[in-house]
Amino acid sequence: MSQRLPRRMLLQTAVAAPAAGLIAGSTLDAAPAEASSGKFDVDSPRFSIAVLPDTQYLFDEDASDPEPLRATFKYLREARKDGNVAFMTHLGDVTEHGSEHEISLASKTFKDLDGKFPYSVLAGNHDINGGTTADTRGDSAYLRAFNPQRFKSAPTFGGASPDGYNSYHVLDAGGRKWLILALDWRISDAGVAWAQSVLDKHKTLPAIVTTHELAYADDSGTAYLSSYGQQLWNKLIRKNDQIFLTLNGHYWPPGRTVLKNDAGHDVHVHITNYQDRYYGGAGMIRLYAFDLARGVIDVSTLSPWFLSKDPEKRTALEEETIELTGPVDRFSLEIDFDARFAGFAPIVTPAPRPASAVLVRDTVAYWRFDNLGLTDGAAVAAGTVIRDLSKRGNDLTVQSIGAGAPLLASTEHHLGAPAHASLRFNGGKGPDRGTILATGATAPLNSLRFESGYTIEAFIKLPAPFEGDHAWMGILSWQGRSGDAGKTSGWSQDEPTCSLNISGERFLQYVVYPTDRDADPTSWSHALPTGRWMHLAVVNDGRRTTIYVDGSKIARNPTQSSRGISTLGKPFTIGATQFAERFGQGFYGWIGDVRITARALPTRDFLTTTF
Repeated sequence: MSQRLPRRMLLQTAVAAPAAGLIAGSTLDAAPAEASSGKFDVDSPRFSIAVLPDTQYLFDEDASDPEPLRATFKYLREARKDGNVAFMTHLGDVTEHGSEHEISLASKTFKDLDGKFPYSVLAGNHDINGGTTADTRGDSAYLRAFNPQRFKSAPTFGGASPDGYNSYHVLDAGGRKWLILALDWRISDAGVAWAQSVLDKHKTLPAIVTTHELAYADDSGTAYLSSYGQQLWNKLIRKNDQIFLTLNGHYWPPGRTVLKNDAGHDVHVHITNYQDRYYGGAGMIRLYAFDLARGVIDVSTLSPWFLSKDPEKRTALEEETIELTGPVDRFSLEIDFDARFAGFAPIVTPAPRPASAVLVRDTVAYWRFDNLGLTDGAAVAAGTVIRDLSKRGNDLTVQSIGAGAPLLASTEHHLGAPAHASLRFNGGKGPDRGTILATGATAPLNSLRFESGYTIEAFIKLPAPFEGDHAWMGILSWQGRSGDAGKTSGWSQDEPTCSLNISGERFLQYVVYPTDRDADPTSWSHALPTGRWMHLAVVNDGRRTTIYVDGSKIARNPTQSSRGISTLGKPFTIGATQFAERFGQGFYGWIGDVRITARALPTRDFLTTTF
């Protein structure tokens, strides 16, 4: 779609027919996470946890071959900085028989990670005497090799149960801490009590339970709790809302399911095991790529050993086992992390900031809606005055521009907004245009031309679902005709000299007629999301304009020069845009704090700066 076509649609639909419907977007696979500064980035919202299931066929007496695992460990050491991989957890059955020879060889192989890459390991039924069924079994070759002392210097290691068979780790990743519980394949009541004490000690940490046996799967990939798994579920997992993911091996084929805990929240139960695959699984790992920004965990499965081989020399079986892409091997989990973790780690909302804290130098207008004396959901009457807290005389007055639902006071707000309040606009097209806020006829803002630059900021939220035809609704604008400012280059002289709007595709559009020439440079964003608060900023440095959404610069900012705004002494408006000095529709959604500054602000000085 060209830039000119939607401009015509904007101005025509302001007083006439509806525009086309919304175009739904698609979800793309996330790119691999990248760490910064050549090391693991604890603050990046993208990180991975590696899962290594049963390696027992690589450590099987005189048939042992640790080479695949050495390749896996080399891959992980490199991926810690290159792919932001935070941790690896082994799911048990390190060896086939748990003999001194097998355990010794496995222990030497794992030294490739010691001090270089954080990991956890736990005993499977093949690693210990099968006749001893609980973590209180006492001494074993496994425990002598993989005892708590081995992990004592690891930065993630938090401690172990008195018997040494259960341990926990705390990860710093994604800007928060995460708890990993590595539980023996048969945990005793004493072990359960220890695990519960760890959870109680770390009440605000999201937790992942790793153990050897918990669930099995059918050929379709649907997982079910085993008899023992049901016991562990009842005794520990379902009671602790912190536990959102469980990982186990032991059985094959791989599979997954989602269970509800006692709090009514999802617990993802995953079984991963590839020992039945070529070369005993070849040290294959599963990567859980957390993307806190997108709210997903992208899961993939690969063999670093086969991947490291010369493609010209790989055998047919190696080629087909490099990566597994079936529905239980490669998939994505959509998780609203904030909502899922709210029961034990609620987001701490920043306290409201007084107006004095955000009245930066050259602020010419600042409006917020937490001082109206109205309860949440109360109607805001026409004639209500909303004071300009910059005290520059740019007070707004509530005005009806048509019928429809009234303007409502709301406590909804962007978490980084100074005021914890907003206004809910319910405008539409035609007779249901709704309500606007407008400055008085003599307000100084009506005539300010901003030739040294400006920054216009607003918090908005579009409803979800986004029902009805709201194409080309205005967020804010100056009233009047561009033709009356002597501007003839635009599509029509009846359009206003400055407006911020939303297209039928939910693209943000900013069009301005500058003071230095007859032109109408226009910026366009991506499709704005619904159901989520956003901070919008229009920044002009006296030469050109740049639009930011949530502090990120959009792509389609014109490079042509643009100085000032050709205002006409007519009211500044929030909630609609005129065409031919008539309002055709009103805004549909929430609008929070709005601030206008007579200079270009750096992003660090935006209204969201302290969040």
